[in-house]
Amino acid sequence: MTALLMGRVCVVTGASRGIGRGIALQLAAAGATVYITGRHTQTLRATATEVETRGGSCIPVVCDSSKESDIKSLFERVNKEQNGRLDIVVNNALSAVQTIFENRDKKFWETDTEIWDDVNNVGLRGHYICSVYAAQAMVKAGQGIIVVISSMGGLRYIFNVPYGVGKAACDRLAADCAEELRPQGVSYVSLWPGTVQTETLKEMFLHSQTISPQDQQLADLVFEGESPELTGKCIVALANDKNIMKYSGKVLLTCDLASRYNLKDVDGRAVVHYRSLKFLIKHVPGFAWMSPFIPSFVRVPKWVPALVASKF
Repeated sequence: MTALLMGRVCVVTGASRGIGRGIALQLAAAGATVYITGRHTQTLRATATEVETRGGSCIPVVCDSSKESDIKSLFERVNKEQNGRLDIVVNNALSAVQTIFENRDKKFWETDTEIWDDVNNVGLRGHYICSVYAAQAMVKAGQGIIVVISSMGGLRYIFNVPYGVGKAACDRLAADCAEELRPQGVSYVSLWPGTVQTETLKEMFLHSQTISPQDQQLADLVFEGESPELTGKCIVALANDKNIMKYSGKVLLTCDLASRYNLKDVDGRAVVHYRSLKFLIKHVPGFAWMSPFIPSFVRVPKWVPALVASKF
């Protein structure tokens, strides 16, 4: 990969596994110095080792994103070691993946109320606190990009109530922070990956001998899903877009960015476009037979799902 981010300084939270790890690998491969955070030294060190094996620069920092003191110390360290430089911050940390899947068949009144904090203490409050400290450095420099990793759960029901509310709030966090940051030359976007083949989902579906009927649809999506590194490739492309400010405050989809910047996944696969009518019909019971006859370039406009999910 060309060193598109040479000299830039990045922070990626929750980079021990999954999407965060994939983002860190791609940012470092593009030449950036990447600080990665997580709660466990061993898994952080494994990500850092892979980054370094590929020739990148990675600094693992044990940081609990549910603790403001840890977050403050992280940004103070980056500021000191990088002489105040901070170019890209990716809010990705989420501590509730296992909890979400363990409770995915329960209604909100059947679930312990602690699940709210499990999902949103790190996955929303932590993102806000990181954004505060990131913005302090970026506003001073008059430049920078903050990304929050969100999902379709911000638009429609997925998994459970706390998850959807948290993702909708992440999208609003990007929109409202962008409103205040725009005059300062700093951009803030919400990024929706598609279905991603994370370690957890691979263990559940790709390496499983049996899949329950209720999980089959999700399993089908995982089989054709994105690698964790595609999100990183999208962020690298965004960071090099001279018109990045026009996207600030918006929800961006990895499949749209892959089309815009002509990106393929790390294994050379074309990226599944989740707004493609061909893809959508393929996953509608009773209509899948129509999918082969629909051109892949026919896509559902963004305003259609937004209108369908409208609360007004």
